[in-house]
Amino acid sequence: MKMWVPGGKPKLFDRGEQSAWSRSPRFLSGGGGLVSTALNYHRFCSMCLNGGTLDGVRIVGRKTLDLMTLNHLPGGKDLASLSKSLFSETQNAGTGFGLGFAVNMDVAKSMMPGSVGEYYWGGMFSTAFFIDPVERIHMVFMTQLRPSSAYPIRRELKTLIYSALT
Repeated sequence: MKMWVPGGKPKLFDRGEQSAWSRSPRFLSGGGGLVSTALNYHRFCSMCLNGGTLDGVRIVGRKTLDLMTLNHLPGGKDLASLSKSLFSETQNAGTGFGLGFAVNMDVAKSMMPGSVGEYYWGGMFSTAFFIDPVERIHMVFMTQLRPSSAYPIRRELKTLIYSALT
């Protein structure tokens, strides 16, 4: 896998045949280390957008998905009031956290287009996904830009997507 750092040339980060991602992890982490294809990630987002079903098969209960996409932070607070963003260009104002996803609680505070109830997350190399049940859209974005705070590519992409809605 090659990564690109703004101002530099792409450089090899992880040789495929020696990749840490090709072996079983020593430490299981719910917040890191996901390996997937873009198509499978798209299918996951489609399943979520369809209330937990994919190809006519129930994968996740509808009420379970509802619970996962609610803000579970203490006192209904947002991420900005409880932490500092060290790994991305997002400031986390107006963003809660559910069971596995950031959750948009206040579009105005987030200073990005979106919908209340939209949920999302991003990865180490500026990868990202979002699911917007209000607009009935989702996005999977795969890239190799590191660190994710180097350039606001996710903010720009999301702004372009929402500005194209009619």
